Amino acid sequence: MDLMLTDKVAMISGGSRGLGFHIAKDLVGEGCHVAISARGEERLIQAVDELNALGGGRAAGLAGDITEQGVPDAFLRKTLDTFGGVDILVNNVGGSNPKAFLDITDEEWREGFGFNLYHAVTLSRLVIPEMKKRGGGSILNVASIYGRESKGAMTYNASKAALISFSKGLAQQTAQDNIRVNSIAPGSIIFPGGVWERRVNEAPDGLKGFIDAEMPLGRFGRPEELSAVAVFMVSPRASLVHGACWNVDGSQSRSNI
Repeated sequence: MDLMLTDKVAMISGGSRGLGFHIAKDLVGEGCHVAISARGEERLIQAVDELNALGGGRAAGLAGDITEQGVPDAFLRKTLDTFGGVDILVNNVGGSNPKAFLDITDEEWREGFGFNLYHAVTLSRLVIPEMKKRGGGSILNVASIYGRESKGAMTYNASKAALISFSKGLAQQTAQDNIRVNSIAPGSIIFPGGVWERRVNEAPDGLKGFIDAEMPLGRFGRPEELSAVAVFMVSPRASLVHGACWNVDGSQSRSNI
């Protein structure tokens, strides 16, 4: 199936490794030009080189913490200067702070929401006017099954739930401009250098008990399984997918909705 992504332009925060990198890789493979951001400059340069070596679309990168003031603006400027516009935004940056409630400081609450929600709000506000100039676009926010149901670290769950809510509300406001907004809710995905790989290596049983209890497929998800769905969701082929949150979790989650 042609996903109609040739010469589209995508921005992906946290795009140098893991889920973000695989989404970037699949988009480039579809002929989409991709701008990625990441905090680590060395890995960012390597990721851009790897993407450009694939053929298809072209890639560019910006090193910086997307949650810091001025970095989202610089990311947009880099994209516009390199590719001339933006059609797709994937807000992928996120993370967890697994502390009990009484141990979480006010500053850590603010950091959690900054990491998992506020950067998506800022980038969306910046790119929507540019998408309007091109007749529409697509925004995808990477949430979590632990934003759709109660589990995981407290700040993570609350901020990911807020991200899903934000996505739905924004979708209702951008529909008239032909800008689709959706969220995607991964389950536990394992990749080199990621949290789950570290936890598996640290656990005496390789987390076998967790896998047996929580994962009907008997394994972690793979980033390419998530990226395949994400790329379809942002493509024009998914023209009626708007205001949705799709689980990609191998039935790990328990919610009926």
